[in-house]
Amino acid sequence: MTSSDMRGYHGIDIGGTKIELVAFADQNARLREVHRERIATPGTDFAEFIGAMQGLIERADAALGLRAPVGIGLPGVIDSVTGRQLSSNVPALNGRLVVQSLQDALQRPLAVGNDCQCFALSEAQGGAADGVPTMFGAIIGTGAGGGYCVNGRLLRGSNGVAGEWGHWPLAAAQLEPYGLPLYDCPCGRRGCLERYVSGPGMSNLHRHFGGGDETPLSIVARAQSGSAIALQTLDIHLDLLGHALATLVLTLDPHAIVLGGGLSQLAHLYEKLPAAMSRHLFCGVRTPPVLPPAFGDAGGARGAALLARQQLND
Repeated sequence: MTSSDMRGYHGIDIGGTKIELVAFADQNARLREVHRERIATPGTDFAEFIGAMQGLIERADAALGLRAPVGIGLPGVIDSVTGRQLSSNVPALNGRLVVQSLQDALQRPLAVGNDCQCFALSEAQGGAADGVPTMFGAIIGTGAGGGYCVNGRLLRGSNGVAGEWGHWPLAAAQLEPYGLPLYDCPCGRRGCLERYVSGPGMSNLHRHFGGGDETPLSIVARAQSGSAIALQTLDIHLDLLGHALATLVLTLDPHAIVLGGGLSQLAHLYEKLPAAMSRHLFCGVRTPPVLPPAFGDAGGARGAALLARQQLND
């Protein structure tokens, strides 16, 4: 394959502390990594951020040997009316016309999705849910978000927020039995699921039941050592998460659920979540398999490149 007929895509995963670009050659419908670069995120200066993105892409073009379309996994939500970035964990981007500014600076095809959607797309194409008719990628890390794919294609919805299950409200039937408070959410609402089932959510539960300020990994370790509070925390967290994913099953009925984020490293979730989900489903509804991610934290940039390919081929 010559450089004149080779196709390629750049995938960029933007986080609060780092930006990672991976350049892929597209050969026989498979992405082959050609170049990778990671830089610190310019978090407070928007002009510096745009300049850093331009530099990353220029170097990736040189490595790939062509001017490639770009896919970007962007944290937060883009206002569908104004086009401005909302709730970003990169302060320089909040309230800015990020997509338009990048389009003006890069002058090439550009596809933008949130980081959770890019994770799901990567796992649906060549990942843990490859070849599965429908899948949901559920990230459970600092927050809780996700993406829904059908036949390997990401469905984003009219506002681009399909998959934001972490901002469903926790049901009263789950709050009351455990005496849980309504936690405020950075999105401006109260009682959002991610305040209970995410990594910080598990820590919130541990403190609420009388434990110390512990990370999920240390809570698991304490439970294994016999701590009653840690065991109670894990049991209730599992029930809340099982209820949330059971609601996903009743809403989307995916053939598979792939977990991502920091809590995807907890082995007990794969062992116990199917039964925890079943308790909140009516008779005859089977739970889908709950799978660990194939690409882990490395899937964001790959998913962004796949999103660029999907959008370009639409």
